[in-house]
Amino acid sequence: MRQKVKHYPDELKLEVLQEYFSTDKSQRELMVKYKIGGNNTIKKWMRKFDLSEPSEEQIKTQRIMSKEEEKTVKERELEAKVARLERELEQERLRTLALNTLINVAERDLKITIRKKFGAKR
Repeated sequence: MRQKVKHYPDELKLEVLQEYFSTDKSQRELMVKYKIGGNNTIKKWMRKFDLSEPSEEQIKTQRIMSKEEEKTVKERELEAKVARLERELEQERLRTLALNTLINVAERDLKITIRKKFGAKR
């Protein structure tokens, strides 16, 4: 006698695939968890949604990103401080560039010596 074919909603299929790609669970474990029948069902869903198994590089990236979500408050504060200091450094670089340009224009156009000449005095 033939078994009945179960039909799963696309939302469930995508949820299972998302869990498969983002965790270390095997297809077999997910099939037991969601009571999915068939040996190749998850692979068929991957083909249906034009998804492929992630490469080792993608898996490593996903794990790193999930670890970033687990950062402590202190780590987040330090990252914010580093970002603020980098912005301030860039502003100071632009300020220095603007001042040097101003001095160059004044020396060239107004024939004013603003910068000190280095070397020994005679």
